[in-house]
Parts: sequence; structure tokens; C-alpha cells
Amino acid sequence: MNLSFFDQFSSPSLLGIPLVLVSMTFPALLLPSQNNRWITSRLSTLQLWLANLITKQLMTPLNKKGHKWALIMTSLMTFLLMINLLGLLPYTFTPTTQLSMNLALAFPLWLATLLTGLRNQPSISLAHLLPEGTPTPLIPALILIETTSLLIRPLALGVRLTANLTAGHLLIQLISTATMALFSTMPMISLLTFLILFLLTILEVAVAMIQAYVFVLLLSLYLQENI
Repeated sequence: MNLSFFDQFSSPSLLGIPLVLVSMTFPALLLPSQNNRWITSRLSTLQLWLANLITKQLMTPLNKKGHKWALIMTSLMTFLLMINLLGLLPYTFTPTTQLSMNLALAFPLWLATLLTGLRNQPSISLAHLLPEGTPTPLIPALILIETTSLLIRPLALGVRLTANLTAGHLLIQLISTATMALFSTMPMISLLTFLILFLLTILEVAVAMIQAYVFVLLLSLYLQENI
């Protein structure tokens, strides 16, 4: 059976049942559960330190009203971080390469921030659609442009995450295929491509972490505009 480079992005299935839900919930099983002991393991300590670091990084720019979102923002950051990193392992599937999943995460959270602003400060939220001092002839066009920019935000969030992870996975597969194909005929060139593959893998690990952070950071910025 011939496989294309894009077959790695298709959801795995068992007996015709897609296993994307299993691949999404499995990373949560790797997290150590909390207990009432005073002395915890190193893994639990590392988990608490990482959660505290993420929460502090995301919630510092927000005022006290935005701190209510700390749990969902930190959980989303941890969720995306684990899925992106585990998806780099061999014979795994990365759910965040699916645009449908990323949009399902981006759209409800963006809509929640928008509705929060319209409920708490409707005048200020609507004022973002028309900057102060705009010439009268440009008002209709500017309102249309700003409204389109506002509505396209969840699409931009989902496409950014999908495109970056998909491009990285494709590059890794292309270079690894070239390394294996050149190993028997040109071993020195194969060694050079393997070095490039190693450096690209390190870069892709950084991209996986950065894209998870950027996704949640942009949501926190949208929240900051509406509180």
C-alpha cells in the first residue's frame, strides 16, 4: 500500500472508529495525580512549578477580573503543550494538526471573551470597531474592516497552529525519507541530512512549545481587550 506524506495527518482508526478522542485524552493520563501527602514526588513538584509558571506568565498582564480565567488558560496551555510534544514521537498522531480541532478550541474561547466584553463594557467593546478621530467618509469602510478583523481572529488562531505544526511534521518526514534513501548510495550526504534532521527536530520541539504559548497568549490578549 502506497502512503503519501499527508497520510500521517489522517486520524487513526480501529474497526472504522476514529481514535482521535483517545489521542486527545491520553496525555492527561500521564499527569501525576495530586494527593494529601506533605512530601511529593519530583514529577509532582515539577508539574506544580510548571503550572505556577504558566499561570503567572499568562495572568500577570490581566487585572483581577481576568484572573477568573486562570484555570481554563493554564489547562489549555498544558493540554496543547503535551499534545504538541507527544506528537513528535515516532508512530504517534498529533490532534493539533487538524484544523477542525483547533477551530473547536479557538472559536468558543474567542466568543466567550467577546461576549464578556459586550456584557460588561458594551460601549468600550464597540468603540474598538471605530478608532477615535476617523474621518467621516471612512467610517463605513473602517467599521467593515474592523468587524472582519474581529471575526477572523478564531480562524487565524486555528490556522496558525495547524500550519506551523503541519509544516514541521512534513519537513521532518521529507528529510528523514531523504536520509534513508541516500544511506546506501551516498553515506556522507546521508550523514549530512541526518544532522539537518537532528537540528530540525530540536527546532520543531521549540516550535511545538512556542505555538502552544502563542495560542493561549493571544486568547489572553483578546480577554484583556474585553475586561
